[in-house]
Amino acid sequence: MDAGRFVSRVTRKSRSNFFYAFLFLPRRQREAMYAVYAFCRIVDDAVDIGDDRDEQRRALAAWRGQIARVYGGAPDHPAARRLQEAIRHFPIPRAVLEDIVAGVEMDLDHTRYETFDDLYPYCYRVASAVGLACIEIFGYRDVRARQYAVDLGVALQLTNIMRDVEPDACAGRVYLPQEDLRRFGVTADDLAAGRYGSRFVDLMTWEAARARQYYERAWRALPPVDARRLFAAEIMGRTYFDLLRALETRRFNVFGGRVSLPAHRKLTIALGCWLRARWGSSFSPSPRTR
Repeated sequence: MDAGRFVSRVTRKSRSNFFYAFLFLPRRQREAMYAVYAFCRIVDDAVDIGDDRDEQRRALAAWRGQIARVYGGAPDHPAARRLQEAIRHFPIPRAVLEDIVAGVEMDLDHTRYETFDDLYPYCYRVASAVGLACIEIFGYRDVRARQYAVDLGVALQLTNIMRDVEPDACAGRVYLPQEDLRRFGVTADDLAAGRYGSRFVDLMTWEAARARQYYERAWRALPPVDARRLFAAEIMGRTYFDLLRALETRRFNVFGGRVSLPAHRKLTIALGCWLRARWGSSFSPSPRTR
């Protein structure tokens, strides 16, 4: 299959919240983002499908080999071939792609995190590293954009963790810090069984406050000079912040079905960010919180 069609199909099939951020990009940037997204999706799936740990480690090792060939050889996987094309035009650091693989590999070794400090490296590798790859495609002038990408990545990952507590727990993974669970009297069994009550709401309110801190940190770090270039990143951030607000509105009742935003809402957010960038309107430091 043609590598370009392959990565486009992977991205479209995923129905990711990120897809709407890609729609308004110029073609070369959009194709590079498809390549990065397809890489992330395929690497992540390598540890989510099946339960043969040795086979999963071999798959990740193979992707490390593909990354090496992306930067100095001839990769044979279609997503890797498109990544190689992307790095011809954009300075995506090899280290961030390797960090993404390392983050996915953590799911093979860690099913619990005692503190948020323990969880942070995972969030950095599976989300912030993605953001650092993306901003090289979007372009920036002020190095503060890197901190923006790091903090926004953590915020997005924390939002994902909150949304997916039940399916993750059923799969044997609990990303919410264990000290937080103990603080509010919630157990991993409670999460897997979908036990909804005041203790769970209090726990999730605590986690939402932490996520909001990282959204705010990201928006404070966003350099005004780069706001127009980084509109696609803002689409991602505003979409996930809206998802966080949706979780808060339903008092964190995430059990029994995946919480998501309707397509028209995601498109509205994307269009608004694009129009502000196109017509030179400034982004507010923080979106309306209620």
